[in-house]
Amino acid sequence: MKCPFCGYGESRVIDSRPTDDGERIRRRRECIRCQKRFTTHEIIESLPLIVIKKDKSRQTFDRNKLINGMMRACEKRPVPLQVLESAADSIEMTLQNSLDREVTSEKIGELVMEKLKDIDEVAYVRFASVYRQFTDINTFMEEVTKLLNSKKSSNQQQKL
Repeated sequence: MKCPFCGYGESRVIDSRPTDDGERIRRRRECIRCQKRFTTHEIIESLPLIVIKKDKSRQTFDRNKLINGMMRACEKRPVPLQVLESAADSIEMTLQNSLDREVTSEKIGELVMEKLKDIDEVAYVRFASVYRQFTDINTFMEEVTKLLNSKKSSNQQQKL
């Protein structure tokens, strides 16, 4: 940290305290050359997550869009909002932890379907029908058949 008084590049930390509910750290420093003290504030740098849409346009990740999409899929289903918010938290954490600053909308859609499959099967099929753009009843039935087969295999594994 450069001294604001003499411009020297080294200082030592005298005191550190969290501020703003732990979002920032206030540090009291002392210049090694001139011994003058100054204060710095450190914050966590959060880089925006960019979503690459199907048409190759880019926009910042919007958690509200994620929750709204899941709410539409869960409409008239017994799924509490808190469960959807928890799923959105998990999806957002997965995306942030991937260290990729750009993610495709397809990747987000797959993560949503993965979560909805565990939350509510009807909501999963609803979301999949829009997300995968089912064009006829056969593609719809294929997805339902996959869901039933995965459910059967997981039930058989639980019995063992």
